[in-house]
Amino acid sequence: MKARTGLLQEILGMALESIRAHKMRSFLTTLGIVIGVMTVIAMVSVIQGLNKSIASEIERVGSSLVMIQKYEPVRMGNLSEEERQRKNLTIEDAEAVRNEAPLVGALTIQLSPDLLKLPEVKYQNLKSENAIIFGTDDNFFKVYAIYLPSEGRGFTEAEIRHKARVCLLGSEVAEALFPHSRPVGKEIRIGGESFTVIGVLSKRGQMFGQSQDNIVLIPYTSLMKYFPYDMSSLQLTLTPRDPSRVEETMEQVTNILRVRRKVPPDKANDFSIYTQETLLSLYNQITGAAFIVMIVISSIGLLVGGIGVMNIMLVAVKERTREIGIRKAIGARAGDIVQQFLLESVVLTGLGGMIGILVGFGIALIIGAATPLPAAVTWWSVLLGLSVSMAVGLFFGIFPAQKAARMDPIVCLRYE
Repeated sequence: MKARTGLLQEILGMALESIRAHKMRSFLTTLGIVIGVMTVIAMVSVIQGLNKSIASEIERVGSSLVMIQKYEPVRMGNLSEEERQRKNLTIEDAEAVRNEAPLVGALTIQLSPDLLKLPEVKYQNLKSENAIIFGTDDNFFKVYAIYLPSEGRGFTEAEIRHKARVCLLGSEVAEALFPHSRPVGKEIRIGGESFTVIGVLSKRGQMFGQSQDNIVLIPYTSLMKYFPYDMSSLQLTLTPRDPSRVEETMEQVTNILRVRRKVPPDKANDFSIYTQETLLSLYNQITGAAFIVMIVISSIGLLVGGIGVMNIMLVAVKERTREIGIRKAIGARAGDIVQQFLLESVVLTGLGGMIGILVGFGIALIIGAATPLPAAVTWWSVLLGLSVSMAVGLFFGIFPAQKAARMDPIVCLRYE
């Protein structure tokens, strides 16, 4: 056993010495391996970071939320003809779901102003840049508990009913308009209308670089009275009375809306109903497709690198013909020669893999620091990159190693 270990150490030493003797050639040979592994590591790190970020956000918001809107939540390309012909959801649809679906716990309405006519949010000579305005109701905080006001209060049913000019500010808007004072009780201007601030929302932070605190909530009835609005943006969000009965709740709501919207039994829904888990599933499909593309791209780099390794090992076999002959003459077996060249090939690609891992992580960290995309370093991606690179060396080193092992020692000793 000790003799075997000593032999392997000797072979490894010879492999490293050969690589050291031809540094530039070894680096250029493994460049394809470096690029392939680097691509895998960088992409896996970013995708894993995105996965963790999405999962964390869903956990915070609540996985049992059910959303209903006119269009599909994720769409590739333009609207289909069927989608273009869909009727808008209505406030009456929301009331019907509230009144006729006993499995529904709380339901809130969210309505957006016309995106082409967004009103400006100001206080005296200060204004909030690109603040997003939502019209909602008094059930908003029953559904979205994570937005509970850090100051002040939420809407009352009377304020919704009487189209009151009251609002709640996201923390970013509050800081922009009231850097040195408390906003609750102050009057701000939204477009040409005066609104009284009744609360400040809890801080949420950013999601993919998009602030979740640059928002202003007003009663949806006030939005419909004072500003141009877009009914196609109407979204209903609800929580099941029993979180374990999400599917049953969705089925009940779907039946109510199909009847109201006169959808024939043989036709698909003319609206979208989904949960946070549905969004996560769609997102995983998208990242899965990106992962496949990444594998294809990195495979090309690994293939090119593997061919380069095989070529350089064939050159090494030719250059070391006399060495092979001497080793065989003093008792080295064919298996020993195969081991030597295979180990050299694996060490070569393994070093390329390690460089690719370091560069890939560096790129992922730079992306995480310079862009909204998060990056997460995972131990399994390190093992994957190293294993794949060494496997490439093993596969593409077989032919040169076998060629070296089959050489006639007498012919090798005569080689000049």
